Amino acid sequence: MSTEKSRPSVFWPMAAIVVPVVGWLAKVEIIGEEHLPAEGPYVLAPNHYSEFDPLVLAVATWRLGRAPRFMAKESIFRVPVVGRALHAAGMVPVSRSSSAAAVKQTLAQSESLVAHGRGVIVYPEGSLTRDPDMWPMRGMTGAVRLALAGDIPVIPVATWGVQQILPRYGTFSLWPPRKRVQVRFGPASDLSAFHGAANTASLAAATDVVMADISVLLGELRGLTPPAERWNPAAHGQKRTGRLDP
Repeated sequence: MSTEKSRPSVFWPMAAIVVPVVGWLAKVEIIGEEHLPAEGPYVLAPNHYSEFDPLVLAVATWRLGRAPRFMAKESIFRVPVVGRALHAAGMVPVSRSSSAAAVKQTLAQSESLVAHGRGVIVYPEGSLTRDPDMWPMRGMTGAVRLALAGDIPVIPVATWGVQQILPRYGTFSLWPPRKRVQVRFGPASDLSAFHGAANTASLAAATDVVMADISVLLGELRGLTPPAERWNPAAHGQKRTGRLDP
C-alpha cells in the first residue's frame, strides 16, 4: 500500500466525510485492483455518466491506498479558499487553451506527477457522455497528453451502477441504500506506439486506444458488446459542458 493513505494529509478529513456517505448509498465492488499501481505516478481514465461517479471512483481509489487527485478547470483554482484547498490536496489544474503556455503547463504537471509519485484522475470525455445508451463517447486528448509527456501509464477504469443513485441529469435516489456499484480497473493502455508524439493526429489516435479500453471494461461490467464507433457529440449538434480538455 502506498504511504499516501497512511501518511496524515488533507485527504484524511475528506475521507472521514465522503467514505461513509458513499458507503451508505453504494455497495462498491472493486475488480482488477491489481492494475492500479501501489506506488508511482499514473493517469486514471474513467468513463463518465453521472455527476456522482467521481465520488465512487474517489472512494475506490482511496480503498486501494492511493489519494484520489482529480484534474480540474484552471479557473476554479483562482477562487479564494477553494483554490488553496485544491492546491493543498495536490489537484491538477488544466487550461482550456491549446497555446504554447498550456503545453508547457502540461509538461510541468507531468514532471510534478513523476517527481512526487502521484496519480491523477482525468475524465477523457471531458463531460458526461452524450451517448444515448451511456457508452463512452469520443474522448479528448488531455489524459494522453499528460501521460505521454512524462511516460506515465494510463490506467483505464469503468464504473457501472452509479446511475441507480444519480441518473445522468437526474435527481438522487436515496432509497434503497447500498445499491450495487462496480468499479473495474484494467491493465495500462498500450501507448508504446505514441511515445514522443505531440501532433494532434497522434494524440487523437492514442486517445482512441484509451477509450476503446474503457469501453471494453464497461462492456464486461454490463455483459454487453460496446458499439464499434463511439458517439460523436459534434455530429449530433451537441456541446460538451464542463469541458476540461483543450
